[in-house]
Amino acid sequence: MSMPRRSGPAAVIAGLGSWVPPRVVDNAELASRWDITDEWIRTRTGIHRRRVVDPGVSTVDLAVEAGGRAVKSAQSGDRGAGPPGESAIGAVVLATTTPDRPCPASAPEVASRLGLVGVAAMDVAAVCTGFLYGLATGAGLISVGVAEQVLVIGADTFSTILDPDDHTTGAIFGDGAGAVVLRAGHPDEPGGLGPFDLGSDGDGAELIMIPGGGSRQRSRDGRHADADHYFRMNGRPVFRRAVAQMAASARLALDRVGWDLSDVDRFVGHQANARILRAVGENLGLAPEQIVSNIDSVGNTAAASIPLALADASRSGQIEAGHRVLLSAFGGGITWGSTTLVWPAVTAV
Repeated sequence: MSMPRRSGPAAVIAGLGSWVPPRVVDNAELASRWDITDEWIRTRTGIHRRRVVDPGVSTVDLAVEAGGRAVKSAQSGDRGAGPPGESAIGAVVLATTTPDRPCPASAPEVASRLGLVGVAAMDVAAVCTGFLYGLATGAGLISVGVAEQVLVIGADTFSTILDPDDHTTGAIFGDGAGAVVLRAGHPDEPGGLGPFDLGSDGDGAELIMIPGGGSRQRSRDGRHADADHYFRMNGRPVFRRAVAQMAASARLALDRVGWDLSDVDRFVGHQANARILRAVGENLGLAPEQIVSNIDSVGNTAAASIPLALADASRSGQIEAGHRVLLSAFGGGITWGSTTLVWPAVTAV
């Protein structure tokens, strides 16, 4: 679905924050757990290490850390976030597949812990496309006047839903959170989000899923196997569809904003694995240096992957103010999404 520009104000990135748990799990630790090697993991995923939460640490905890840092970033940049200690944020959107509870949503608790009393707050469930869906949701809230500023967070603790006996998923995923503050502005100013391309195909729902815990399983007989509550992914078809759909969606987003592929300075795709990122880049005709990737040090962090990659690239100088940036993601559902922006002079916290 291509989303045309609204007549109201556009959403502009005004703050950027990220947080990963301090615990590092490298490939050697995983290799000792399963009958695999460090080389096996690296050649298939491009991952060397990932971050994992300690017992008792939840998705909300990570979201609060990243969200608070994004707010500080916006305030330090004097982009309309209000005086120090005050926030003009009117809504919180949390993209996650690992909420603290099935009910209620986690976003209201995140907002409360950040001192954002009385604001609108909601979860968005689009798995690894969640942050793009969250950005589109935040942009819509700004466009219709619900909020002048929206805090959009992508946070996941996938380590809590992985089967300890499944090395194929255990080697890929890590935990983390990234966030941006969106403010009302003009679509042509730095940080202004371009038109979105969002889509889904429910016929592929079983490619990426957690079978148990929902109403379908509960409505049968209430019984379930413990394994039903673990994350499952059918890797080969996911790889093929991720490459094709991210590339197609990216082209649609570029068409909507009026850019050619030659106009793109940096491509920030969902950090699914290094091979998928390379394949999407090749499909789009992008040079390796144009493709932003931090998957080697954090793994696949699901909804957190794009904001984490943006924050790391901003800190390292790989993305600079004025760069034309293309974002694209693919996730369970099946879902996908893309958008564009000219990178603003924002400091990641």
